[in-house]
Amino acid sequence: MAFIRHVDSSPASYYSGRSSSNTPNFSNQVFRSDNSDINQRQFEILKQNYPNGIPVSLYHHPQHQMSSGVSTISYPSNPYVSCFSNGSNNKSQSSFSSISHQTSGSISDVQTPEIEEPCYSNENDLRCKLQELERELFNDDEVNGDFINECDDMECMDDDWIKPMKNLLLIPPSPTESSSDSNSNPISAGENRTPKQLLFHCASAFSEGNYEEVSAFITEIRQLVSIHGDPSQRLAACLVEGLASSFESSGKDIYKALSCKEPPTSDRLSAMQILFEACPCFNFGITAANGAITEALEDEKKVHIIDFDINQGAQYVTLLQDLSKRTKQLLRVRITAVDDPESVQRSIGGLTMIGKRLEKVAEDLHIAFEFVPIASKTEDVTTAMLACRSDEALVVNFAYSLHHMPDESVSVANQRDHLLRMVKGLKPKLVTIIEQDVNTNTAPFYPRFVEVYNYYLAVFESLDATLPRDSLDRMNVERHCLAKDIINIVACEGTDRIERYEPAGKWRMRMNMAGFVSSPMSSYVKQAIRAQVKNSYCDRYKVKEEAGTINFGWEDKILISSSAWK
Repeated sequence: MAFIRHVDSSPASYYSGRSSSNTPNFSNQVFRSDNSDINQRQFEILKQNYPNGIPVSLYHHPQHQMSSGVSTISYPSNPYVSCFSNGSNNKSQSSFSSISHQTSGSISDVQTPEIEEPCYSNENDLRCKLQELERELFNDDEVNGDFINECDDMECMDDDWIKPMKNLLLIPPSPTESSSDSNSNPISAGENRTPKQLLFHCASAFSEGNYEEVSAFITEIRQLVSIHGDPSQRLAACLVEGLASSFESSGKDIYKALSCKEPPTSDRLSAMQILFEACPCFNFGITAANGAITEALEDEKKVHIIDFDINQGAQYVTLLQDLSKRTKQLLRVRITAVDDPESVQRSIGGLTMIGKRLEKVAEDLHIAFEFVPIASKTEDVTTAMLACRSDEALVVNFAYSLHHMPDESVSVANQRDHLLRMVKGLKPKLVTIIEQDVNTNTAPFYPRFVEVYNYYLAVFESLDATLPRDSLDRMNVERHCLAKDIINIVACEGTDRIERYEPAGKWRMRMNMAGFVSSPMSSYVKQAIRAQVKNSYCDRYKVKEEAGTINFGWEDKILISSSAWK
């Protein structure tokens, strides 16, 4: 489960940074802009907006390259890290390690017919014209300043259309302007920008390869944010470290450093419990899945449940209790739990401890119980290893786990869809999926950053409504359950990015392609959940149903989706 992580007993290891002094090379593929030529559709729109001729500058595409050993950029003290520091020798306590590199921007001109470039009296006229073009292209009358599409409209557009238009609208400054302003802060001293605005500017600069601006933005943002502040400041403290980690290519190491290998401790279990109570949308998703499973197994005598990431098994404590109340003929429950032996999320022997705990629960409920751990990576699991039996009703549960599987955007093996097809071949009576409803999988860097901001801001705001800002419990939740995933999403690419969430619609498409059909939850389950939300929590938590999926959110932002399939 993405939001439930082990607590490291040593706070100093929270941001241990990189284990090596060698700085990995930057990937041009990640940092450079899309160099696609203007397609015919864009050309026609540009002609309509520039009747006197299209400016040649709109045909230019920035391309950025990196070379080492020229200049050094150092970051100031890291406020987010120092809060958790205990004084041990760690690079990240005082600053991120210096990076030596040179940035050079080259403009690749596309050969075009000679066009008379229209004259504008000043830069503001040109900017206004570009904003007109932006509104028309995105069909949005409320574009927020220099930020391109901060809302969910980005999902509705193809990447092939978004990237070229983003390059068009974010026109780089002229060489003269670049040389004169290269040593100055990209935000003028007279402007008061919010952390959100600075973060978005920094993310945009990073995606365009303007690394000197990125350095200046990070310095400024760190002076404004606080992990003791309001939700936006606390979130910004996480995101700015994600940007710095992207800049240093250290996201993979930080992600591993924040994944504790120690057995579950009372502190970590406490952080889990606090998250589920303070931001109950995550627990709502499990409640909905358990309701669907209980109803599907109501008349079954023997049950086999397969879980590809059982985490700490808390879901099954509740499920066993529900089964003992609702089922009349239940004789035996078998749970098969797949566990990666190399996982940093759970220590060796941790799965055995979980099994013993569930055995004790089943014994108290007078349920015959068997727990079968499988030490294997999920992608290596075969149907033979799962040992399904014809006399057992089979249920497969994916609780906050499917998004860890790489899909076709990462590898041609497409392990995500392969797993779903394999599960379909097992002929289960029910499959349940609980996932975060946000796109951090295929979205390019800048739209992904915007998605992360909007999603996690709702999570941080929900915590603000239930826990005091100076609460150590809240700080533990934000540190152990949220910050690591945020940094992984922002700072890692390719196979290093583990947290690859997808919206409910994408999961629906994948399930249909694998041969599953939706099994909407009963009115009883939905009414029970709505009553629980209404009676136990504030009215800012929302429950909505769409296409057989139950969505749970904070105000108007959906956070969790839960669905059942046959």
